[in-house]
Amino acid sequence: MSLVFSEETHRNLLARIPHCTGREVSDWLRAVDDGPAFLRFEEKVSWLRHEYDLAYGHAKAIVHEYDMRRAARRLR
Repeated sequence: MSLVFSEETHRNLLARIPHCTGREVSDWLRAVDDGPAFLRFEEKVSWLRHEYDLAYGHAKAIVHEYDMRRAARRLR
């Protein structure tokens, strides 16, 4: 699934996550990594939303960031 948000909106959402959730983005990325091994983007988003009661936009931004960083690690 492609990211519907612009890159600027994505960065702004990530910047607000610690204030809105009380947890750093790195904590959320670890939670996705340690969570169930879902293959689909929307499954990960849905799991975060229901497991941690996150807003859809925040969950989507976290999963997108997780997927981007994971892809970057594979390219090295």
